[in-house]
Amino acid sequence: MTEQLNSAETVTVARAGSQASYQGPADWFTGTVRVDPLFAPIPPAAASGALVTFEPGARTDWHTHPLGQKLIVTAGCGRVQQWGGPVQEIRPGDVVNIPPGIKHWHGAAPSTAMSHIAVQEQAAGSVVTWQEKVSDLQYSH
Repeated sequence: MTEQLNSAETVTVARAGSQASYQGPADWFTGTVRVDPLFAPIPPAAASGALVTFEPGARTDWHTHPLGQKLIVTAGCGRVQQWGGPVQEIRPGDVVNIPPGIKHWHGAAPSTAMSHIAVQEQAAGSVVTWQEKVSDLQYSH
């Protein structure tokens, strides 16, 4: 007897480029940002991931994640900042751990693009709460 297995019971390969890229919406980003989805949650897991590319000077708005986030920098030079903390430079190979509920932003350096893989888990169907724009003054310090 042959049983049909679902993707939670079978090794699957998602081919590069198999999901359409999209531009990061202006409601959540400043500048030009491309999001390439990598994987969505497959229950019972709750993690999702995307490759996010920021053109020079581009960045997220301030935001939080209910279960935190990991950023794995793959190319370029970027910045990350926790609310009330210093702007930190990030480079390829760096792994950024953002704890649950911590207000932060991340993006490219002023003159260099940056790409990272973002991995986060959803809680009650949500992975992020977007907040206000990062000002040019906040970005530059």
